[in-house]
Amino acid sequence: MSYSIYLKNIFINNLKGNIMRLVKISPYTVGLVYEGEVYKRVLTEGWNYLKMGETVKVKDMTIPFEPKDELDIMLKDIDLAYLLEIVRISDNEIGLMYNGNNFKQVLMPGNYAIWKGVKEYSIKIVDTNETEANIELERNILNKLRYENLIRAYEIQSFEEGFLFIDGEFIKVLKPGTYFYWCNNIPIKVEKVDTRVLQMEISGQEILTNDKANLRVNFLVRYKIEDMKKAIIESNNFEKQLYLTLQLALRKYVGTYTLDSLLEKKNSIENEVLSNISAKATDLGLKIIDCGIKDIILPGEVKEIMNKVLIAEKKAQANLITRREETASTRSLLNTAKLMESNKMLFKLKQMEYIETIAEKVGKISIGSNSKLIEQMQNLFDTE
Repeated sequence: MSYSIYLKNIFINNLKGNIMRLVKISPYTVGLVYEGEVYKRVLTEGWNYLKMGETVKVKDMTIPFEPKDELDIMLKDIDLAYLLEIVRISDNEIGLMYNGNNFKQVLMPGNYAIWKGVKEYSIKIVDTNETEANIELERNILNKLRYENLIRAYEIQSFEEGFLFIDGEFIKVLKPGTYFYWCNNIPIKVEKVDTRVLQMEISGQEILTNDKANLRVNFLVRYKIEDMKKAIIESNNFEKQLYLTLQLALRKYVGTYTLDSLLEKKNSIENEVLSNISAKATDLGLKIIDCGIKDIILPGEVKEIMNKVLIAEKKAQANLITRREETASTRSLLNTAKLMESNKMLFKLKQMEYIETIAEKVGKISIGSNSKLIEQMQNLFDTE
């Protein structure tokens, strides 16, 4: 039918009281016709007519269809259903929408409609009842799902190992890397363990020595986890157990020493504690590398007494050194005197040394006419 005949028919219908108007639907769009709030039909590309009281809403076919009304009701229109591809996502699923090879968005449970033949949309349905997220998904997609709280991510560093527990049951050991698990009702726990050399300090342990001195001791131990399964699965909080073991061993050995012997034999105590806890640490899956007393903190009054004792000892040592030096100096003088007594020339040389020393300190010498100073000096230098 030609366009002129089409217009003629419209004109005749208008004369009959059915007032109509023309609308043009552009390429890659459709028009949804409503009468009031009720959907009536779909208009495709080209010229179409609307009856009196009808309105049209134009939809872009390059983007997914988001209906205003219930989708299932609208799909009763066979013409509209022919234009749409319907995707239904259940409660235990999510949809990953792609445009060609490009990821576009995540679709939550519900019904979705995509226009056919315009853009190459595809939707991948993923079952979130599974525990581990699909390893075939690209990392950028997994990160987007992570930010939307759809998956749980656990990162194991290069110096760590992870223990995976699902619903309270140990499943496997996780090597360094990032692991993704769906956010669902299944409880998942990843216990991380540091495989490097670790350090533990027991601070401020108040211990009574054998002579009833109340001390505070800071003790340090370095260790490494050797058997991960023993430490994490078979032991209940291995760090706390190691701490208690060290605490008891320290109290046991420090209590057998007096204060003086404790200060003198710190190294032997460290060796005793190390030999005592090594076997127990092995039962926890640990290896003790070394340990030692970091600080021994004395009570205020004991510290004051020990300082006084130390000062007295140092003074006695200083007096002894002074006496030794005086004795050595006196012995040296005696030896010098014996040599000068047996050798007059040496005696004269010693006299000349003293005269030279005195002369250096004399600025001016005045000699009178009757002075016998010249004769006295001649006598000094006379070797006979």
